[in-house]
Amino acid sequence: MDADAGAQALQRWQVEGATADRQTVADAVRYTLRLLTAQTPGRSVEVRVPPYAAVQCVEGPRHTRGTPANTVETDPQTWLRLATGRQSWGEAVVAGALRLSGERADLSAYLPLVGR
Repeated sequence: MDADAGAQALQRWQVEGATADRQTVADAVRYTLRLLTAQTPGRSVEVRVPPYAAVQCVEGPRHTRGTPANTVETDPQTWLRLATGRQSWGEAVVAGALRLSGERADLSAYLPLVGR
């Protein structure tokens, strides 16, 4: 998927939200995770948005084998709301929508990715 297609998918999701089709959501998630890795390069935190993608980002100690020490996992709709600023990190934590482990698992300083 190229950047234009990803941006278009994200725009469609911003209009359709939870009613967006599976492919639109998948493309929007992958696109925003690509933005995250471009804006916060590194390998110390693994961000998982099943079933669509997982990436490593944030500078710091590099993870190479086994389960990463610093992980963030959430569902696609929550991730897209975080990436676009429709939901704050704190709101997602309070709602129990994020599964976090490790001292570097707070991505609030890097979000939202678009619409800043």
